[in-house]
This record gives sequence, C-alpha cells and structure tokens, in this order.
Amino acid sequence: MDTNKADSASAPIIADAVIVGAGPVGLFQVFELGLLEIKAHVIDSLPVVGGQCVELYPDKPIYDIPAVPVCTGQELTDNLLKQIEPFSPTFHLGQEVTHVARREDGRFDLATSTGTRFVTKTIFIAAGVGSFQPRTLKVDGIDAFEGKQLFYRVKDPVRFHGRNLVICGGGDSALDWALDLVGKAESIVLLHRRDDFRAAPASVAKMRELCDQFEMQLLIGQVTGIEASDEILTGIKVTGTDGVTRRVPLDDLLVFYGLSPKLGPIADWSLDIERKQLKVMSTEKFETNIPGIFAVGDINTYPGKKKLILSGFHEAALAAFGAAPYIFPEKKIHMQYTTTSPKLHKILGVETPVFD
Repeated sequence: MDTNKADSASAPIIADAVIVGAGPVGLFQVFELGLLEIKAHVIDSLPVVGGQCVELYPDKPIYDIPAVPVCTGQELTDNLLKQIEPFSPTFHLGQEVTHVARREDGRFDLATSTGTRFVTKTIFIAAGVGSFQPRTLKVDGIDAFEGKQLFYRVKDPVRFHGRNLVICGGGDSALDWALDLVGKAESIVLLHRRDDFRAAPASVAKMRELCDQFEMQLLIGQVTGIEASDEILTGIKVTGTDGVTRRVPLDDLLVFYGLSPKLGPIADWSLDIERKQLKVMSTEKFETNIPGIFAVGDINTYPGKKKLILSGFHEAALAAFGAAPYIFPEKKIHMQYTTTSPKLHKILGVETPVFD
C-alpha cells in the first residue's frame, strides 16, 4: 500500500481509475478493478483508511458480511487491505476532491484540497454518506481560534506537551487522547456533558483511576462561552448540571464531538442528486448521469436500494465491468473466476491448484 501526501508542484497523476472514498466499498472497488488489471488511486478526506467503519465503530461487531460470522469494523478494513495488496493501490489521505471537469479527450481533470492533481479515465464515488467533517463547538467567537488553540483532530501530539489542555467529548477519541497525553501535558481537564461515556469501558475505567490519583480532572458540563485576551484564548466558561457557570483556564482546547457526514463538493459536480444521494442510471453498471463516473455504496440511490456493505460489494463488481470499456476500449472483457482462472491466479500472486 502506497500513501501519498501530495506535492502541489508536481505534474498531474495519469490514472485509469480514481476512487473517492476509502471505506469498505471503496477498498473492494480496488479489488474488483484489480482483477481487470486496472490500477486505482484512492482519495479520502480522513487521515486513515476504513471510512465510517473505522471512524465510528472500529470495535463494534458486524454480523452481515458473507462467510464472516462476526468481525469488527477495524478487522473488516484490515482484511480488505490484505485482500487488495496484490494490486498496490495508492492512497491519498487527508484530502478532499475539490474539482472535477471533463476534458476534450473524454478523460477527467480532478484536483484535491491539498493540490494533488489527476487526469483519469474513470471516477468511482464510494464516499459512503459523504465526507466526514468534525462536529464543531457552537460557541460565539470560538471559530477564530481554530487551528491555533482549538483543534478537532490531533496531527502532532507533541504540540500539546507541556500545555494546559481541556478535552471535550465522551467517545473513544476524547478518552484516547486524554489518556495518551496524561503525563505529557501540563494538565488535562476532560469535559463531557454527562457522567456517561461512549468510549471503551477499559478507557473509562483508566480515566477515572487517573482522576482519583489527581493526574487529570473530569468535569461535567457544557461550554457556554469563551475568554480571550489580546487575541489569545485564555479560558472557557462551563455551565454544569447544577446551573452554575465556572471559568476553566487553558492553553489549548481539543474537541471530539464525533464526525458528521456531508456531501461536500460532490454536490457541485453536475451529478443527479436525490435526497443527498447520487442517482445511478441503471443497476447494470451503477454509472451516474455523467459517463465515466460511477457511484457505489451508500452514496448512491436506485429503486430497491439497500444500504448494506454487501450491496456495495455487489455494486463495485458491476461498476468495474461497466468502467472497463473506458479504460480498454479495444479489449473484450471476459468473465473469469478466481477459483479456476490461471490469469487471475497470476494477478493475485497465487499458485493455480492442480486437481487430480
């Protein structure tokens, strides 16, 4: 697996296929394209592979993957990554597609928020319910400090060493970073609206133990205001369940309220949209109203659509065959089976079995 962080000064990447979305369906799209000898580039707005499976329920069990009685979102992602290893996809993470335009030669110009540019024959939108954006803190004046003292994601943990931190949230991200930064930050206050957490029980137990040892502090309440001096955030106002508002001083504020799906720039690509989903022209190849652009997984809609991972896998297989004529216009694509095809065995890097 190759991960590209983008070089805005480099020439466009010439590609046969660009997949927008690195969730399970996007990963399986890599596999189905790979069987047809089509190399894929994969773009995702998140900094890690796995989509909502990893971001929202990495440890929760999934029971409806064929032949897999139970697996977690992380396990499913790990297995898909192993499955697509033979095809060496390139991942472009932490960036969002901002521009798509048809070229005169029929290909597409595509650009991302970090300056990565592509010229591609086909595009596969496997963006789930859209790109995931952090749920922001709704307090007057707080936006001015985003990226300076207000953070919704941690890119450089060392940045917070020796600092007085307030971490907001009650899920795994909030607890994980609180536990990670204990002993490294000058002080940590974990702020949650109630004394009930969505995080892993072991993390909650460890947090309470550290609070009992005065290594960190738990505060129940909600942010209702801020305090600033000379354009520097100096503290927040927290209203507790008792109705009393208290001042909490800080150097940095980390907010982990979860992620909210948004269609984002995809809404501006001239695609047919119905209730924030992309309409496909038929269930034969899951192509959108723009030839060469396909939509698979939860992002698409058609009569009888079911939002299931296994449905997305089916759609990815047919979309790959639907895209092949754009990539290999002179080549006739034959249906082959991974069980018996020596060609597919070679592509997958496995030996062809000999049956007596």
